[in-house]
Amino acid sequence: MITIVAYIGAALAEIAGCFAFWAWLRLDKSAMWVIPGTISLALFAYFLTLVESDAAGRAYAAYGGVYIVASVLWLWLIEGQAPDRWDLLGAAVCVVGAAIILFAPRAA
Repeated sequence: MITIVAYIGAALAEIAGCFAFWAWLRLDKSAMWVIPGTISLALFAYFLTLVESDAAGRAYAAYGGVYIVASVLWLWLIEGQAPDRWDLLGAAVCVVGAAIILFAPRAA
């Protein structure tokens, strides 16, 4: 359960942090957006350390699928652009891949 919560927290923190830089550099917002963006990105890294995995690379790889789904949700809920069928199909494929990486039985 902590893994799912950690991944959701990491996704929100990473997207919010990256969006802060996007807002500053692409949407002509104040450079002050960088401050909460940097804090948010540090939180993202912290959340990934909470993932129950025997290897960091595996935790990061599985997180990729969660990040993609969260990004599509951000596109829809924050930016107001409805995802198309290709966004949804791509996100679904990534979640399946992430689940395989994270939950596959491994030899001890």
